Amino acid sequence: MENWTSVFTTDKLYKAELVRTSLLENGIEAVILNKEDSSFTTFGEIDVMIPKEDADRATEIIKSVKL
Repeated sequence: MENWTSVFTTDKLYKAELVRTSLLENGIEAVILNKEDSSFTTFGEIDVMIPKEDADRATEIIKSVKL
């Protein structure tokens, strides 16, 4: 994932899914990298990752997502 970057970080999976879906709908490949602790899901973060070249466009799309 060296050519990928995180454009959104949260502790709520549903928020990451909303952002990922919005990016996909706008033609940006996006994946969720879940770094939550498997025993205690209240610890850790969830990142939405995209190819670096789409970062500027993705940032604008994320601003319009209603979280």
